[in-house]
Amino acid sequence: MQQAKNAKEIIDAVAHQLVKLLDKSVIFYPAEVDKLAEPQWFPKQESDSVPVMYTGSNEGAVADWVFKNNKQAGATTDTFFGASCLYHAVRVDDVVFGVASIVMENEEPLEVFEKSLMIAMLGECALALEKERLNEKQKTISMQIQQEQLRANLLRSISHDLRTPLTSISGNAGILLANSGVLNEELRRGLYSDIYDDSIWLINLVENLLSISRIENDTLNLNFQAEMIEEVISEALLHVNRNRDNHIVKAIVKDELLMARMDSRLIVQVIIDLVDNAIKYTGTGSHITITAGKENQQIRVEVADDGSGIPDDDKERLFDMFYTANNVSGDGRRGLGLGLSLCQSIVHAHGGIIGVKDNAPKGTIFYFTLHIEEANMHEYPSYSASGG
Repeated sequence: MQQAKNAKEIIDAVAHQLVKLLDKSVIFYPAEVDKLAEPQWFPKQESDSVPVMYTGSNEGAVADWVFKNNKQAGATTDTFFGASCLYHAVRVDDVVFGVASIVMENEEPLEVFEKSLMIAMLGECALALEKERLNEKQKTISMQIQQEQLRANLLRSISHDLRTPLTSISGNAGILLANSGVLNEELRRGLYSDIYDDSIWLINLVENLLSISRIENDTLNLNFQAEMIEEVISEALLHVNRNRDNHIVKAIVKDELLMARMDSRLIVQVIIDLVDNAIKYTGTGSHITITAGKENQQIRVEVADDGSGIPDDDKERLFDMFYTANNVSGDGRRGLGLGLSLCQSIVHAHGGIIGVKDNAPKGTIFYFTLHIEEANMHEYPSYSASGG
């Protein structure tokens, strides 16, 4: 029983010990809030099936009475002595965690020694179930605390990250309104570009939040189809950060007709986010390579760069929502780390894995996997921007 990891294992261990001790079949009724759950049958012979006579409505009524009154009853007692089984509450003080039913095949009561051992074992069982219940409550409380912390982080992060681009947008718009007549074309275009970049970033922030919420709540409809990975990568590269021209970006697909089953819209988003991340956190002129190849029965996609790399401590938390590595290159003023969290949610929804590792001799490699789809040489669906 000490090795049991949950309530079911605790009940299984105690019931089997009782079967050995008493050489009788045992039925256990676990408690569920204010009622008993379905009985669990532990026969003294493995081939035995549970007879209805031991779990019918009459026997069930005795078990309910024991549960509600916290007393023994049934065969060989003065209460419901006509029952086929002997019923004992599995309890700690006034709290009942279940009812143990011993099948009494004859009217002879248990030996005093056997009964004492049985009561002791049921007491140990009750203590173990109480501890398990407390642990579950503690887990629930911890989860609720984490959720509250997550909400608080969300509010703080969104407040900060919305304020910065909104201030920039309003400031630049104010400059244009007040001084448009004296600004030259280059300055005006610079202000327009900043306003555009900040507004696009705000749109992406909202879309990422909505997408993560839908995926985690299972409300995002996934449109799985067989897609050519080369075409999906090509589509993604059409939509990456416009600063890609300041970097050397290339794609390598190692196998021809490499196909995976996916919702292509979402995988395009993953690749865009990973490439944008590399552009954001590496210097001008850096090399960014997207590689796809077959690995066992999966497709492995890697986005590698030759930037300054990511510390090991940061690697462990990169995919946590709201976390960004301590790297101030690129647009360091924005701190809401949603892109990688969204990527992780998408890849997990596809049954794949996502991770990060060091590149050699320097830099970082982000990778994810997809289930491979065998290519049909005669016909396969072509990629479309709508996801199929």
